[in-house]
Amino acid sequence: MLDLLTINLLILKITMNIIKSFKSNIGFIIGLVIFLVIALNPNAKALVMRGLIKIGLFQPDVSNLKPKPAETNEETTAGPMAPAASFITSDGKTTSLENLKGKVVFINFWATWCPPCLAEMPSINSLSGKLKDNKNVVFLLIDVENQLQSSEAFMKKNKYNLDVYGPASFIPDELFKTNLPTTVILNKKGEIVFKHEGMANYDSGETETFLKELSK
Repeated sequence: MLDLLTINLLILKITMNIIKSFKSNIGFIIGLVIFLVIALNPNAKALVMRGLIKIGLFQPDVSNLKPKPAETNEETTAGPMAPAASFITSDGKTTSLENLKGKVVFINFWATWCPPCLAEMPSINSLSGKLKDNKNVVFLLIDVENQLQSSEAFMKKNKYNLDVYGPASFIPDELFKTNLPTTVILNKKGEIVFKHEGMANYDSGETETFLKELSK
């Protein structure tokens, strides 16, 4: 997994290649402006990161998390039980993880100012769309700063069909510490079966298959 420092170095390398392609002072200035726009503008930076996602550099590893067939008596892929946590929508609707037991829960912790969060959002939206008819899978997009009006405006602007929540209580460290984005998947028992810190492509097919198997 590439960390944020590595991503920034990749962006710098790309920009330097652009600068080198120019032979004049004007070209250097243009290249420098491009770098500054990418470095300082979250949306521009997210666009570059999205390109890195598309070429396959960021794939969440669910290959070793295969649930056992439902007809067997074996336990499905298991992890620690998710701690109690509640989330709230802008209209005051509260959802708790306890109440979601019996469903597979895909939780993404993000913020509108976070370029890696913005970069991976299209893949999450696509994944959600493919599973929209599966009533046993729930997607929770958690704006960690509780700026729900801004995050809802972001979803509407980009035509993402994803419901936004904010923390209604303290977020336990088992779910989220400080790294954005962080994605957690819970099985029907409420156990944490997947956790990934950093951006990833969730629309590669493996995550969809994993969620479908868990939801059976």
